[in-house]
Amino acid sequence: MTDLELAREKLAGHTICLCGNGRYLTSDKRGIAPMMDWIADGVDLTGYSAADIVVGKAAAMLFVKSGIAAIYAKTISRSAKAYLESHGVSLSYGTLTEYIINREGTDICPMEKTVLATDDAAEGYRLLKERFAAMKRG
Repeated sequence: MTDLELAREKLAGHTICLCGNGRYLTSDKRGIAPMMDWIADGVDLTGYSAADIVVGKAAAMLFVKSGIAAIYAKTISRSAKAYLESHGVSLSYGTLTEYIINREGTDICPMEKTVLATDDAAEGYRLLKERFAAMKRG
């Protein structure tokens, strides 16, 4: 079984599953929070495969920044798909959507909106960290 197949299998009941180097990581946190946490904690995800429920451009940038090699997304935005393909990340998905919507269903996801104007993963991460901090402050 490949790492991506294992990640897809282990995704059941979680929001994200990463597999690589003989181990797997799962999270039940929503949005990009799991990836933000793993990056902040210095977890080396180089070469891992990821299975995720929803992948927008923000998540795609975090996957690229982390060195994720292959991704399965149940739902993916066009901008995320284009970004991952332009960075040579192997990709499969269930549903392709124009963009990821916010939790209220009224607008584009704030995280996706935050990174729409950049294609640099390091800058995207910086912008997302700032957005996370602002949201925590209220």
